[in-house]
Amino acid sequence: MHHELPPQPSAAPTGEAPDARFLQLLRTYWGYTAFRGIQADIIRSVAAGHDTLGLMPTGGGKSITFQVPALAMPGLCLVVTPLIALMKDQVDHLRHLGITAAAVYSGQTHEEQLKHLDNAVLGGYKFLYVSPERLATPLFQNKVQRMQVSLLTVDEAHCISQWGYDFRPHYLRIAEVRRLLPGVPVLALTATATPQVVADIQERLHFAQPCVYRMSFERSNLRYVVRHTENKHDELLHILQCVPGSAIVYTRSRGGTRQVAEQLRAAGIEALYYHAGLTTVDKDVRQRTWQSGRVRVMVATNAFGMGIDKPDVRLVVHTDLPDSLEAYFQEAGRAGRDGHTAFAVLLYNKSDHSKLMRRVPETFPPRDYVRRVYEDVTSFLQVAEGEGEGRTYEFELERFCRVFHHFPVPAVSALQLLTRAGYIDYREEDENTSRLLFLVTREQLYHVEGLSQMEERVLNAVMRTYGGIFADYVSLDESRLAAAAQLTAEQVYHALRQLTLRRILNYVPRKRVPRITFTQRRVDTCYVQLDTEVYDRRLEQYKARIDAMLGYATEHDTCRSRYLLHYFGDDSADCGHCDVCRDAQAAAPSATEAEQTALLVQRYLRLLADGQLHHPDEFRYDGLRRAAHDAALRHLLDEGLAVLRDGRWLRAR
Repeated sequence: MHHELPPQPSAAPTGEAPDARFLQLLRTYWGYTAFRGIQADIIRSVAAGHDTLGLMPTGGGKSITFQVPALAMPGLCLVVTPLIALMKDQVDHLRHLGITAAAVYSGQTHEEQLKHLDNAVLGGYKFLYVSPERLATPLFQNKVQRMQVSLLTVDEAHCISQWGYDFRPHYLRIAEVRRLLPGVPVLALTATATPQVVADIQERLHFAQPCVYRMSFERSNLRYVVRHTENKHDELLHILQCVPGSAIVYTRSRGGTRQVAEQLRAAGIEALYYHAGLTTVDKDVRQRTWQSGRVRVMVATNAFGMGIDKPDVRLVVHTDLPDSLEAYFQEAGRAGRDGHTAFAVLLYNKSDHSKLMRRVPETFPPRDYVRRVYEDVTSFLQVAEGEGEGRTYEFELERFCRVFHHFPVPAVSALQLLTRAGYIDYREEDENTSRLLFLVTREQLYHVEGLSQMEERVLNAVMRTYGGIFADYVSLDESRLAAAAQLTAEQVYHALRQLTLRRILNYVPRKRVPRITFTQRRVDTCYVQLDTEVYDRRLEQYKARIDAMLGYATEHDTCRSRYLLHYFGDDSADCGHCDVCRDAQAAAPSATEAEQTALLVQRYLRLLADGQLHHPDEFRYDGLRRAAHDAALRHLLDEGLAVLRDGRWLRAR
């Protein structure tokens, strides 16, 4: 499918309202006839040049809010996002629609980055996606000032707040980019933000004036359940047997993912495991296998995170407590994105409380320990006092911990605190590109026998695509090779591994390598300071998040949905279908039919609040009388609160 981009007027054509122009773009490129929720409000705000913050739940259609107005504006939309996989998916999708787009991120070669940036300067792209790590580079800052940028979009905007659960120091560089782009409005988007984080996002992005649009985070189709059990394995099997369909099981440790996946397979349930320690190819293959439905269950750490978009996930189970309700809400929210009933289950036992509390000293080790780690790092990397500023080093964490007798978890926490304090920049997941070098000469290659058809296709693609491969290592992109050879990236990977075993070439797959950059000269350890903002206030916030998480797991009287929504500053009534609500209904069978009818009226109004059409099967009356259900529906019709359209229910406007 290819569309010619429409003209880029600075204002709506005469006689045409701006909304009409946006709707036309929505129909032309995405095939939708109407905006959902607050999409139109955000689009109007951005188009008017206002700095805007949009709070939208996962699956709320965030991309539409910047892609539609950007198409209606002259110039380029710059999108900052930390999710490389999501970045690639969106670029591919836009290109499929006939819209020019590119991405710049860590792991690309310098030449690739330069090409995309130069094309953006020349007006070759409508959308340029950039990872936050690229923002601070002199190359990017030099090029961006020469681009015609009409809109700056910040995805996962909670990452800029030091009070957020997922703070990333590189996001602070966005403020520098804003200074280089005077007059360009910013659109910040997030699915998880407390009121404090909402205020902090606007301050750190230098909003000209407050402007926040919020969708309710309520998920009426999602059933929140907490199960108190001393045997989590048996309970997990029971739940998977009771709830059919695709599932995600979150566990805390990498070893736990493998163990649980093996237990599930032993019980006859197809399962894969996923964590950050796997190779990039392994992760890609496993994710595709699960998303295609060939395997039912993915057992994962939180590395299986943002950017996972499988609409028909019926079940998300947490076998361990996350550190925060933000993390839990986002992970649980991966269930039921298709709008059908789904379950988010948390397994809890007595030992979980002490396990969670132990994370406090692991995440915020004593100041003296942080200073010791700083001293050991400088010794490990052989950085002399007064030296090191601006230098970047590969950092072998495992060897460092072995040599200096550190446990990995508190050591990484100390490195993160030193990063926030401005002494170093520790990047835990900096990805190197794949590399390849031929071990035989070009002449010898022509006499190699016994190659499979796949290996021959890969070799031909390599020689057509890359130069200098017989002289030195070249950076390699498996996806590009796959397209050239008309194979999958997985097939290319296996062919290159086989060719490596045969000593025809040496293929080094890309890997994630921690790096440390000294942001200032090495100082004497006694001068390393962690001020109140960096340490004490963040420690207080961390304890508060853990307390909130424990409260959710142990609360027996408050609706699960209401508890979660209150945490995010969103008031709501009881959901009527979480385990707390169901228990309350079971304990009060004596409620009159009139009382039950009133309860159901409110429940159904919440369901209809999204303005969408709803099938009658969505109107649940779990534990209540059918007569009350029928009376509630009659009330909605008689009072003009809802209408029936082609057998489906719609909230009356």
